[in-house]
Amino acid sequence: MIHTLRTLLVLIMIAAIPPQARASDEPSFVLVRSEGAIEIRDYPALILAEVEVSGDMARAGNQGFRPLAGFIFGDNQSPDDGAAANIEMTSPVIQARSERIAMTSPVTQTRTDPASDTWRVAFIMPETWTMETLPRPNDRDVMIREQPARRMAAIRFSGGPDEARFARKAEELEAFLTAEGYEITGEPVYARYNPPWTPTLLRRNEVLIEIAASQ
Repeated sequence: MIHTLRTLLVLIMIAAIPPQARASDEPSFVLVRSEGAIEIRDYPALILAEVEVSGDMARAGNQGFRPLAGFIFGDNQSPDDGAAANIEMTSPVIQARSERIAMTSPVTQTRTDPASDTWRVAFIMPETWTMETLPRPNDRDVMIREQPARRMAAIRFSGGPDEARFARKAEELEAFLTAEGYEITGEPVYARYNPPWTPTLLRRNEVLIEIAASQ
């Protein structure tokens, strides 16, 4: 079992997003298996915009959000003509001098070293963009990278941002995977799909763990 690195995945959705637009805010996946609250999913390769920040989990998430928000809202340059691209939360891609890009959840937050308080916070870019066409950040702290396709196990639950609850759900998911004979190849990913003003009982949370794709 891998326990040397802990990963927090924070999914942020804006309250004004209409229900019909929300599905596009999350990366697509192929559902491989479903067992109650647990699912096995195949995710495609994803492009991430990332920053590294220090502090506790909540503080690092807030600090990391600021430069990434700046990037998606225009602090960037097109690789073609240098024009800024404004990334909106809900609209589809519109090619123009000022490009408008539909942002895809999630926002990810990863501890880079289990012995430190340094975290890697990232936005997942829409699947319509490639490494060649995505605007380049003006902020040197914002890094762009491609994450390979992965098979992930996920367990869904409700409640507030209680780290202890996420840890318990991670243990529950790991126990299921071990009992079912899955090979765990990644660290637990903690996921929150709602803004903080969402009533606690209505909040959607998940823990995701990467497993061997051959299973």
